[in-house]
Amino acid sequence: MILVDPYPRTLDQIFSAESRARLEALAPVTWHDGPPAGPELVERLLPELIAIVGQTALPVERLERAAQLKAVLNVEGNFLPNIDYPGCFARGIDVLGIGPVFGPPVAEMALGLALAAARDIPRGDAEIRAGTEIHFDEGVNGGSFLLAGKTIGLVGCGNLARGLLPLLRPFGCELLAHDPWLADADVSALGVEPVALLDLFRRARVVFVLSPVTTVNVGAIGRDCFENMERGSVVVLVSRAAVVDWPALLDAAASGHIRAAIDVFPEEPIPASERARTTPGTILSAHRAGNVPEIWRRVGAMVADDLEALSAGRAPMRMQRADPATVGKLRSPPIGDWL
Repeated sequence: MILVDPYPRTLDQIFSAESRARLEALAPVTWHDGPPAGPELVERLLPELIAIVGQTALPVERLERAAQLKAVLNVEGNFLPNIDYPGCFARGIDVLGIGPVFGPPVAEMALGLALAAARDIPRGDAEIRAGTEIHFDEGVNGGSFLLAGKTIGLVGCGNLARGLLPLLRPFGCELLAHDPWLADADVSALGVEPVALLDLFRRARVVFVLSPVTTVNVGAIGRDCFENMERGSVVVLVSRAAVVDWPALLDAAASGHIRAAIDVFPEEPIPASERARTTPGTILSAHRAGNVPEIWRRVGAMVADDLEALSAGRAPMRMQRADPATVGKLRSPPIGDWL
């Protein structure tokens, strides 16, 4: 039996008729839509399950009853702390996530935010609408700069960075990265120079913050980082707000020292009182970078591809395997908390 329990996604959102048929060709499927499947359904199915598609809680007690379970395919986007990951790894259960599907859309949005900040595009738009624009005055564009040929820093070198790198290369940039979870050789293999965090901020004209939040990096990007940037540089935050010192980021933007392009916030939905709403030097987006309608059916295809591979004795290739060294430290908030 396969249990499909995709909350906060919906069945129609991620599964085409073709993807559903492919899953049903592998095993009988229990399709559950709406709120997460309740304990009565989950407990009844556990002994028969070979795969769970969703974020169903799997403490050790449930794993002990799921003797046939071979795969957990998380379609929420975060590896949540509601699974006994060591227990899964010890039992040979593959735990997979859809992180790779977000790489291209977030990368495109991140590049757009960087260009908007570097060229001060929102201000130009606002001035025209207000009738206050000035034509052909060099002073108006005095703070603008080209991305071409600049030094660009990436904090985090995972799915988002790997989606962004191909978009940056045509600009002829010097590329730096800081990722404490990767060996320097692995970063260098991507054609990127591995550097310490503070060095990255000192050298880069644009910094993309692409790292997930973990138990060890909360608030790690702080005042020292921003103060060491060249005046007028850009910080693009599109991963998780908790990795930055939020007041320090807004202080640096308000002072005019940096420009901050922000897609994620400490609290979502964004409270009416959120300081960023009135902070100058910011470009704001309400967590829109990854949510593009055309990506969602790709999730269903990824699930079908990897379940077919596993059923044939092959390794899953489309989704991201949970890393035993890091998965227990991830602390991104579940999106179901605010949808």
